[in-house]
Amino acid sequence: MDKICIPKSEFQERIEKIRERMKKEHMDGIFVYGDEYRKENLRYVSNYWPIFERGAMLMGKTGQPVVLCAPEGEQVAREMSVWEDVRLVPDFLCVTVPDAIDYPFASYTSFHKLAGELRNVGELKRLGIVGMGDMPAALLKNISDSFACELADCSQIFFDMRKKKSENEIACLKEAARIAEAGFRAMMEADLIGKTERYAAGIAEGTARREGAEDITFTVFGSGERSAKIVGRPENKIIADGDMIMCALAVQYEGYVSTCEIPFAVGNYSKETKRVIDVLIHAGAAGLPYLKAGEPMKHFVGAVRDYFRREGLSEYDVYPPLHGIGCAEAESPYPDENTEDVFEAGMTCNTDISLFGLKGGSNRVEESFVITENGAESMFPFMRAYFEEWLAENN
Repeated sequence: MDKICIPKSEFQERIEKIRERMKKEHMDGIFVYGDEYRKENLRYVSNYWPIFERGAMLMGKTGQPVVLCAPEGEQVAREMSVWEDVRLVPDFLCVTVPDAIDYPFASYTSFHKLAGELRNVGELKRLGIVGMGDMPAALLKNISDSFACELADCSQIFFDMRKKKSENEIACLKEAARIAEAGFRAMMEADLIGKTERYAAGIAEGTARREGAEDITFTVFGSGERSAKIVGRPENKIIADGDMIMCALAVQYEGYVSTCEIPFAVGNYSKETKRVIDVLIHAGAAGLPYLKAGEPMKHFVGAVRDYFRREGLSEYDVYPPLHGIGCAEAESPYPDENTEDVFEAGMTCNTDISLFGLKGGSNRVEESFVITENGAESMFPFMRAYFEEWLAENN
């Protein structure tokens, strides 16, 4: 069975599309920054994901891109990168210490030398930077001084390209979703009463790793009163009978992230807790018909929020209920009730339908979808069946 991944041919297609935009916007080169946290753009064009250190990819109007990394990450970069030209720069050394670290066997290049290579094959008047707002000011200044040309923030090129997904990208997201759901389901079906939140999170994370997760991007967790922590981390709090469980498991596979979050409670929970779960699931059902190609995004947001308004719960609805997914757990689009943009086939998104601060507890629904011409395809079959069964029993 072939591995689910993004083939090199698709990376090459991305490079050619970027070069088309470069030509239109009079760019002579593109510098794509990334690090362990802000990895999405660098991963998108090179497949490289730094650890501890920073990284980048530099490309001109022709030729093969160059992947830039630091000494400790060199072998990782060579293993992951789809491009063979991998070089070391001292500017990307370990991000957490101010000390100058000596790597006696490192063979460095420099931004100045790289700029010279671009000038050897053409002019270098304008360099596009992707991730300008993510890098330290000192690093940006060094790039500016070394390349000695106009710098232009062109991150929007990548945001635009990443909104619609290819078949391979969707396959990676579906695999991330499969893994996340397996982890979440193992945790949800375990006997959690008397266990700590960290124990419960460990069930989900351990299962996800065994199922093939490249990374656990995050596990948001809160039980009982701690469920009101919008993005709380699991703690040593003991889960009690009747507790609401607010858990979001975000799993990364081949650079793509899907998040699974099903609102549930353990043991003998109250009517107030059941109502919170019920209105979240019904709010999702109210919005679902508007997740389809050609539909203005504001209609989904409005349908969910109108449901909360009718239930008198607007004061607990703290942020918009939908965002895009892909190489980042949350990416464009992130619509609100005024967004006129329409859904397009091939877009992928997560519902993020939440209520925080109610007496019965707090929670949210996160379900990954692929937008199609006729509607939205859920990436979580167990979650979808769970919701449909709940709706059938509680209408």
